[in-house]
Amino acid sequence: MKNDQKEKTPILEMSGITISFPGVLANDNVDLDLFPGEVLALLGENGAGKSTLMNVLAGLYRADKGKILIKGKEADINSPKDAMAYGIGMVHQNFKLVQTMTVAENVILGLDSEEFVLDLKKVGDKIRKISSHYNLNVDPNAIIWQMSVGEQQRVEILKLIYRGAEVLILDEPTAVLTPQESEELNRIVKQMTSEGKSAIFITHKMDEVMAFSDWVRVLQKGKLVSVVKTKDTSPKELSKMMVGREVLFRVEKKPAETGDEVLRLENVVAMNDKGLKALQGVSFSLRQGEILGIAGVAGNGQRELTEVITGLHKVTSGKVIIENTDMTNKSPLDIIKSGVSHIPSDRVAMGIVGDMSVANNLAMKEYRKAPLSEYGILHPKRIFAMAKKMITMFMIATPSPLTNVKFLSGGNIQKTILAREIGACKSLLVASYPARGLDVGATESVRKEMIAERDNGKGVLLVSEDLDELMSVSDRIAVMNEGRIMGIVNAAESDISGLGMMMAGVPLDEIK
Repeated sequence: MKNDQKEKTPILEMSGITISFPGVLANDNVDLDLFPGEVLALLGENGAGKSTLMNVLAGLYRADKGKILIKGKEADINSPKDAMAYGIGMVHQNFKLVQTMTVAENVILGLDSEEFVLDLKKVGDKIRKISSHYNLNVDPNAIIWQMSVGEQQRVEILKLIYRGAEVLILDEPTAVLTPQESEELNRIVKQMTSEGKSAIFITHKMDEVMAFSDWVRVLQKGKLVSVVKTKDTSPKELSKMMVGREVLFRVEKKPAETGDEVLRLENVVAMNDKGLKALQGVSFSLRQGEILGIAGVAGNGQRELTEVITGLHKVTSGKVIIENTDMTNKSPLDIIKSGVSHIPSDRVAMGIVGDMSVANNLAMKEYRKAPLSEYGILHPKRIFAMAKKMITMFMIATPSPLTNVKFLSGGNIQKTILAREIGACKSLLVASYPARGLDVGATESVRKEMIAERDNGKGVLLVSEDLDELMSVSDRIAVMNEGRIMGIVNAAESDISGLGMMMAGVPLDEIK
């Protein structure tokens, strides 16, 4: 298994790692080796134990059994501070940055090594030096909340380098990045590994596994099932290792049979959180039996667009018409009652209530009416029965319907949201990055669900940064740039080059 590595000494060894939670054996006797200058991809279905294993290494969890060796010596890691002392740092899916503080303040936050009287100029100079060396393009004086997601991720990486990390753990590092930002991350990681640093990254994107990694380890239900050298495998083989069956990377669909209009936007203008125009005269329509894809680089008005439609963001001018009814600036409850479902882009902040059970999260759209409630009284047994049915249908991995949803893996949280929203959808499904963070098998299922909703006569608005997904699932694609629609094209006639030009701000009529 390690013939190519037998002359090297591992920088890191995890041996027999076992950890369980109530009702779940998350990791079952898992081994992992990492060598200097290499990138290891950790693959597995949602809930396979990937993040748990890395949280053990990062000091967030304590294993029930097993040991960790760093450079051949046993390590006692009880906290992220301990992990950092061994040169191990983790960039989590949800960044651990204080939004109101500057880059420099976040980088040194909690460090014992800094002087009692801070010299932020000295800190800033060191940050600029690191930033220049790795071409991170990070301003030490920038405030976190004003930065894009990609920029914030670079801050997290810079923070770990500043603190002396030799091993970087990247949990779903490209889930919220544009294709260009993903390429930039790949460049940064390759430069770091060329200098002897190592990286472990958790991902579900097969093209990134092939581009980023040297080795791949595959987990299934907490067990290590395969170790392969990346150059000796393929996306098709890796997908089969993960889910135990062939995965179709392109979803078949019949031609759209459109009906009445379910959504129309007329010259919609809306402001963003900074008081700037996020939507600038947006107009389009969506019909029954149709999927309209929304393409664009993150931060070009997609979030405000979905929130305007679902009642979460106010319009300053223009109209939002849903099934021939003016719903402009109506409340989210009014929008829900009109038959609209919403899969939000931020599943943790907006999609769930973490301290509520899976069952109650699944009931949040339907609890106001029979059979889940009558005369204002909830029926827990009916909620439980409904939840069991949906858990089976959407293959949500949870110990019980009564488990708090915050204890599920990120992918299973996303499945919970999908089950609730698709189950409650009556006319319009607004889906923002519905496959984000899902494994290849679950991604395939989500895409089939989108097409099934369309074939059942619903209108689907699909926001995604994955152009391949948009081109294969959508019937038409609208491209956004700086809050404007650059053009709307038939998906079957679209190409990545033309979509990319519109994403960069070139109107459709100037491309043709």
